[in-house]
Amino acid sequence: VVLCTGAGTVPRRSTGTARGCRDCCLLPGRARETKTERLWRREGKMMMMRDVRIGAVVCLAVLVSSASAFYLPGVAPQDYQRDDIVFVKVNKLDSTKTQLPFEYYSLPYCRPNPIVSSAENLGEVLRGDRIDNSLYQLEMRLDEQCKVVCKVDALTTSQTRDFKAKIEDEYRVNMILDNLPVAMVKMREEDGVPIKTYERGFPVGFKAAIEEGGTEKFFLHNHVRFAILYHKDIETDLARIVGFECEPFSVKHEYEAPWDPVKPSLDTCNPGRMQYVTHGLAPQIVEDGEEIVFSYDVVFKMSDIKWASRWDTYLMMMDDQIHWFSIINSMMIVLFLSGMLALIMLRTLHRDISRYNQLETAEEAQEESGWKLVHGDVFRPPGAFGMLSVFVGTGFQLIGMTCVTMVFAVLGFLSPANRGGLMTAMLLLYVIMGTVNGYVSARLYKMFKGVDWKINTLKAAFIFPGVVFVVFCILNSFIWGQKSSGAVPFGTFFVLIFLWFGISVPLVFMGAYFGFKKEALEDPVRTNKIPRQIPEQPWYMHEIFAILIGGILPFGAVFIELFFILTSMWLHQFYYIFGFLALVFAILIVTCAEITIVLCYFQLCSEDYHWWWRAYLTSGSSALYLFAYGTFYFFTKLDISKPVSGILYFGYMFVLSYGFFVLTGTIGFYACFYFVRTIYGSVKID
Repeated sequence: VVLCTGAGTVPRRSTGTARGCRDCCLLPGRARETKTERLWRREGKMMMMRDVRIGAVVCLAVLVSSASAFYLPGVAPQDYQRDDIVFVKVNKLDSTKTQLPFEYYSLPYCRPNPIVSSAENLGEVLRGDRIDNSLYQLEMRLDEQCKVVCKVDALTTSQTRDFKAKIEDEYRVNMILDNLPVAMVKMREEDGVPIKTYERGFPVGFKAAIEEGGTEKFFLHNHVRFAILYHKDIETDLARIVGFECEPFSVKHEYEAPWDPVKPSLDTCNPGRMQYVTHGLAPQIVEDGEEIVFSYDVVFKMSDIKWASRWDTYLMMMDDQIHWFSIINSMMIVLFLSGMLALIMLRTLHRDISRYNQLETAEEAQEESGWKLVHGDVFRPPGAFGMLSVFVGTGFQLIGMTCVTMVFAVLGFLSPANRGGLMTAMLLLYVIMGTVNGYVSARLYKMFKGVDWKINTLKAAFIFPGVVFVVFCILNSFIWGQKSSGAVPFGTFFVLIFLWFGISVPLVFMGAYFGFKKEALEDPVRTNKIPRQIPEQPWYMHEIFAILIGGILPFGAVFIELFFILTSMWLHQFYYIFGFLALVFAILIVTCAEITIVLCYFQLCSEDYHWWWRAYLTSGSSALYLFAYGTFYFFTKLDISKPVSGILYFGYMFVLSYGFFVLTGTIGFYACFYFVRTIYGSVKID
C-alpha cells in the first residue's frame, strides 16, 4: 500500500500497481478521470503513435543492426487490468464476389452517437478501410451473456434491399479489437492432428430454404459470440489480448413487452433462466417491417500464446505444404537452367574472344564471322532513344522501391499487423526513388547524344505515373458510382497529387540535373558513319518470336508465387512470407539477366546489331504472360459476375503487368548493356 503526499496534492490510498501509483495523486478541485475516458485517451495516443511510426520507418531501419531482439510488427503491447473497458471497432464490409468494400454503417446496424472515425494512414484509405467506433464494448476478463446492443423497430424497404444485396454478394463484417481482426475458427486436420485456422470476419447473413424444396430466404446474423483470448502475467496480474474470435448466430429474439431500452429482458437469451443462443433457435429473417434485436456474448479464455506470436494463427495458410514444395521446386529448376546457361555462355565467349584476339593477318580478319563483325554498329543509338532512356530510368525507380520495400518487409516492419503499411511504404519509396529515375535516364540520354534533357526529364517524371493515374481515376469513377468506401476521397487525391508534383517531379529533375552534368559514357569501340546492312535472319531469330520466347523463363520463376500474391489481393487472405518473396525476386533478376544476355548473344552472332529495344522487350515480355495468367486466374479461381468488379480486376491487373514490364525490361536491358560493353571491350579492334 502506497500513501501519496506532496505539495498541492490530495493524499489517496492506492494499490501498489503502476496504475495505482499514477492515479493516487489528484490536484485539488480536479475530478478524477473515469475508466472509459482513460481508455479513450489511450486509444487516441496509440493511433497517433502508429502514424508517427509509419513516417519514421526509414530511420528505424538504421538502428536494426545494433538493436537487440524485439517484436517489429504492429503496435507496442497493451496491458489490461481486470475490469478494464475494451472497445471494439468496426471496419469495412468486404466481399470476394464484388471486390467493392462498403462502410459498416452503410447497413442499418446499431450506431453510436456520435460515430468517431479512427485516423487512417494513406495505405488504409487506398485499401478502402473505414474504421469507426461501435456500441460493442467489453469488460476485461468478465464473461457476459445476452448483451443487447439495440433494437431496430421495423426494417424499411431500402434497408431490407441493402441487407439482401449484401447477403447475396456474400459480404463479411470486419471488426478490430486491440489491433486484431475478428475471425471465425476453422479446424483442419494435418497428419491426424487438428489445427486451428482463422477466416477473417463473419458473414452478414445467409440464404436458406425453410422447407425442403422451398424458396430460399435471407437470414441475418444478429447475434455474435466473441471469444477473447488473453495471456496473463502471473506476477502483475496484467493481461494482453492475443486472439479475437467470433461465432455468428441468427436468432429471432423474443422479449417481454413492453420493451425496456435500459434493461431489456429477452426470452430467447436469458442467463438467469439458463437460456442461451444456439443454432437451433428460429433464425432472424430479413423482410420488410421485421423487428431485429442485435445482441452479443463475450467469453474470455486464458491462452498460452505469447503476445509476439498472436498473429501466427491469422497467418497460417491452408495449403502451406503445397506452397513450400512448389517454391522449392521452382527455385531448383530455375537455378539449374541458370547454371547451364551461364556455363554455356562462359565457354562460348571465352573461345570467341581468344580466337578474335589471335587473328593477325588482314585475310584472317576479313574471313571472321560472328558478333565482332558488327562492332562498328553495335553502339549506334536506337530509334526513339529518348523513350528508351525514360523506361530504363523508371525501371530503376521501381527496382529501388521494390528492393527497399522487400528489406523492410523481411525485417517485419510491413507485416499484416500494420494495416496499410505496405502500400504506404511503397508509395513513399517510389516518390523518393524519383532521384534515381532522373539520374539514370539523363545519363543514358546523354550517352545517346541527346541534347533536350529537360523534355526528356518531363517524360521520365510523367509517363509511367501518368498512365497509372489515368487508369486509377477511371477505376475510381466506377467505384464512386457504386457508392463504395473503396472510392478515394478528394483529400487523398490532393495528397497523391502533392506527392507526385510536389515531391516526385522535383526529385526526378534533381537526379537528371546531376546525371546530365556528368561526363557521357564512352563506347568501347568507334561507331561507323554508314550503317552496316543486316543479313537475312532465320525464322527463329525474328523479333516477335525471340521476344515472346524470352519472357517465358522469367515468368516461370515467379508464377507459383504469383498465385499466392493474387490470392492475398483478391481473396482477402494475408500474405506474409516476404523471405521467400525476396528469394523469388532475386531469382527473377538472375533469370531476366541471363535469358536476355543469351538471346542478345545469338542476335549479335547473326550480325543483327539492333539490340537496344529488343533487350528491353525480351525480359519485359514476361508481363504478357503475367496478364494472361491473371486472366486465367479470374475465370478459374474467382466468382466475380458484376461488370464493375470485372473492370476493376482487369484494370488493376493492367497496372500490375505494366509495372512488371517496366521492371523486368530494365533488368534485362541493363544486364545486356553491361554484357555488350564488356565483350566488345575485351577484343582488339583495329
